[in-house]
Amino acid sequence: MACPSGTESDFNGDGIRDTAIADPEATVDGVAKAGVVHVVYGGSKGVLALSQATDGIPGTPETGDQYGSALAVYDADLDGCSDLVVGAPYEDIGTAPDSGLVHVIYGATAGLGGGTKAVSEFYQGSDKPLGGTPEADDWVGYAVAAGKASSGTPYLLIGAPGESIGTIEDAGDFYYVSGTAFTVTSINQDTETGGAVAGIAEQDDRFGSSIAATPTHFAVGTPGEALDTTTFAGGVAYFNHTLTSGYPKPLGGLAQDQDAINGDGEVGDQFGAALAMVPYRASGATSTTESLLVVGIPGEDLKTTVDAGAVQVFKLAANGTFTETAWIDQNGVDVDQSAEAGDFFGRRLAAVNTSPNATSTGTTTRVAIGVPGEESTEENPDAGGVLIVPLVGAPGASDQWIDPGYGIPSAPAPRMLTGLSLAATPSLLYVGEPYGTADGQAVYGFPWGVASGGAPTQTFKPGQGGIPAAGAAFGATVR
Repeated sequence: MACPSGTESDFNGDGIRDTAIADPEATVDGVAKAGVVHVVYGGSKGVLALSQATDGIPGTPETGDQYGSALAVYDADLDGCSDLVVGAPYEDIGTAPDSGLVHVIYGATAGLGGGTKAVSEFYQGSDKPLGGTPEADDWVGYAVAAGKASSGTPYLLIGAPGESIGTIEDAGDFYYVSGTAFTVTSINQDTETGGAVAGIAEQDDRFGSSIAATPTHFAVGTPGEALDTTTFAGGVAYFNHTLTSGYPKPLGGLAQDQDAINGDGEVGDQFGAALAMVPYRASGATSTTESLLVVGIPGEDLKTTVDAGAVQVFKLAANGTFTETAWIDQNGVDVDQSAEAGDFFGRRLAAVNTSPNATSTGTTTRVAIGVPGEESTEENPDAGGVLIVPLVGAPGASDQWIDPGYGIPSAPAPRMLTGLSLAATPSLLYVGEPYGTADGQAVYGFPWGVASGGAPTQTFKPGQGGIPAAGAAFGATVR
C-alpha cells in the first residue's frame, strides 16, 4: 500500500504527525552512551526504539557513539512517507575514532524500517557514499538538515565540522546530497563551486557545525571563524539549491566585520553557533522566494556583560542579497528577562512559519531562543529558559518566556540547561529537558502562541505512553 503525501513527519503514512525523540547518551545492550531514538507514532499507535542494536539498523552499539545526536526528517525517496535522518557523529569508522556517520531510515505503512528498503548509510571511505578517507574526530553527522527544494528535489545536508582540509585541522566541511539517487558533493570554504564559498579554510573554523534550510536557501555556520586576529568570532555562509555539477550555488557570507551588520566581531562570540531559517513572503509578493535566517551569537558580550548572548535576523533575497532585520537580546525594549553574564542567549534556535504561502507577519513567523545559562534563582544556576519572539516587527512586542517551574512543568534544578533542546513544528514548539532531575526528564510541546508561563499541550516522558522508563538524556534532540 502506498503512503499518502502531505503530512509532515508522517513515518507510517496514516496522515498523523509522528515524533522522533533521541537519547544519545542512553545505554544500549550494556554499552554506555551508544544512543537510541524513540519514535512516537501519532494517534496512539505505539512507540518504536531505534538503535544500532535494532534489527535492520547497520552497525553495533559502541561506547560513546551517541546515535541520535542529530536528527532530520524528509521524504528522501518521494514515496509520500517521511524518512528519518539520524546522525551519529562519534561513530568509529574502521580505526578512525569519532569519524561519524548518518543513517536514512525509510518510512513505510508498517512504520519506520518496516518496508523493503534497507537503511542508507553515509560515511567516509574511498568506496563509500561520501568518498574521502575517514579520520579521527571528523564528526560526520554533527549537524543535519533535510527537505525539498522549491524545484521538488529532495536534499540532505550533512555537517562534518571536524574535517581537516589538507593539513588544516578542524576546518570543517559539509555534504550536499541531492535527489532520490543521492548525488553527493563535498563542500568546504576553499571549494570552487561556480562561485566562491564565504571565508577560507582555517584551523578550528568548524565549518558545518550548524545548518539550516528552506526550499530556496540554506546556511552553514562556522562558529570558529577568525576575523583577522579575532579568534572564534564566527561566520555564516549561505547558498541556494540551484545545482551546477551537483554543487549548490554560494550566495554570500555573514560576519560582524561587515558594515551592513550590527555588532563587532569579538573573541569567542561564535556567530553562527546556532541557525534557524524559515520561508518569508513580503507584502505584495505573489510567491515565497525569500528566507529569514536567524543567527545565534551565544558568546556575544553586551557591554560589560560577558557571554550574555544575542541573536541577529537577516532577510535573504532570491538574488542572494541580504538585509539585517533585527538584533535581539535580553536588554531589548520590552523583551522579557534581562541579560546576565553566562546566559548564552542564542545557543539554540527553532523557528516556524505557520503560513509560508501568505504574507509573513509577527504571528506566523516566530523563533524560540534557548538561554541555557539563565538562572531562575541563585539556588538553580544554569536552569535555563526559552524566549519566543516574532520574526517580523519589534521583538518585544509579543514575546513569551517559559522556564522550569514557569510553564515548563519540570521543577527547576541546577544545570538543567533548558533551551539546549528545541524543535519547531507548524503547530508546536518542542522543548526537551534531557538534563533535568531523573523524574523531570521530558519533552514538552507548547503552542507557538502560548502565554508567558503557559502550560504545554503535549508531553512525552520516559515510563509513560509506551516510552521505556530508563533515560540518560531523553529529549536531547527532537524532530
